[in-house]
Amino acid sequence: MNILLKSSLVLTIIGGLNWGLVAIFNFNLVEYLFGAGSMLTNLVYILVFISALVDLIILTKNLDK
Repeated sequence: MNILLKSSLVLTIIGGLNWGLVAIFNFNLVEYLFGAGSMLTNLVYILVFISALVDLIILTKNLDK
C-alpha cells in the first residue's frame, strides 16, 4: 500500500472513531483536542473529508479488478 492509501485509511478511521464517540458518548475528540471551531479542527475535518473521497475512488477502482 502506498503512502496516499495508508494516510487516507488512517484519516478515515480517525473520522469514524470520532463520529462513534459523538454518537455514543456525545464527546467530540477532535474539538476536545483542538478547540471547537478552531482552524486545526476545521483542517482535520477537511482532511477526513478528502480521505473519504479518496477511499471512494479507490473502492470504485478496486471493484473492477
